[in-house]
Amino acid sequence: MVNLKELSEHLGLSQTTVSRALNGFPEVGENTRKRVLEAAETFQYRPNSSARKLATGRAGAVGIVFSAERNILLDPIFTDFLAGVASQCSLADNDVLVSSSHGDEAGTYRRLARIRSVDAVVLSSPTVDDTRVALLQRLGLPVVVHGRCLTSLPYAHLDIDNEKAFFQATSLLLDLGHRSIGLISESVNYTFALHRSQGWRRALAERGLPARPELECSARMTEENGYRMARSLFDIPTPPTALLCSSIFAALGAMRAARDTNRVIGKDMSIIAHDDGLAAIRPETLTPALTTTFSSIHAAGKRVAEIAMAITSGTEPATLSEIWPVDLVSRGSTVAPVR
Repeated sequence: MVNLKELSEHLGLSQTTVSRALNGFPEVGENTRKRVLEAAETFQYRPNSSARKLATGRAGAVGIVFSAERNILLDPIFTDFLAGVASQCSLADNDVLVSSSHGDEAGTYRRLARIRSVDAVVLSSPTVDDTRVALLQRLGLPVVVHGRCLTSLPYAHLDIDNEKAFFQATSLLLDLGHRSIGLISESVNYTFALHRSQGWRRALAERGLPARPELECSARMTEENGYRMARSLFDIPTPPTALLCSSIFAALGAMRAARDTNRVIGKDMSIIAHDDGLAAIRPETLTPALTTTFSSIHAAGKRVAEIAMAITSGTEPATLSEIWPVDLVSRGSTVAPVR
């Protein structure tokens, strides 16, 4: 490994030129930039983080703040998303700064802006009326939202088409003959849950069916909550013959509730879950194999990191907005209802 002075001497260039080439300054010619980058790779040159910050005005880090009360670091879906963010950042020699807020998330963002420890902030699990986008824009901190919030402000975001995904999933069950379909999801205060509820409602409405309030349940997407909500649905006078679950963990709980009430999934009960592509749980290996709406949360994390770094390089945030389509994968857990 070499330092900046040694790398510059080897190339016959000034330290300033080498530094600017490594940090993407536009005034450096493409041939020079390519030559510098190849030499840096050959000699395993890694810039000093403090020196790089002084040279570029950048911290070389993306920030993520989570509430200590919610503690999403225990959520496998969030940690897989975070792993995607980190893996993509590492390719560009960027770090990920994860901070915990204790009842004062806004104060944490103000501190990050004051000490300039991150170049951009990633927001996850946005609510419908999320105020964090406006706050971060006032603070001058670039922001990327994983999901969407219903604000008139232009902002960078990556989301999946939750409304269409759950419309298609509900339509599949309706095509099979189901007329009583339960929805197990998060609170509709979260935008993704609101959109999934809207997809469920639209599919029912197009068939002339009501969205019965007692068929819609909401809580954190854990296996235990999935079990509890499914049991409550099975206890109503006209229980559902099919369930839509907003996570595979909730679906596992619902499947356990079905077994405990002598319902056989794939025979007299159908279930569809949203699959985030977690390596630890493969829906095709369950019994029966689980029908899912699918979109990789890890891939989303990688793309969100790319968007964050594009913003720090000068790309206009309003041009960095993506809505990914969602696959519907039909397997053995969806069958026609028993007549």
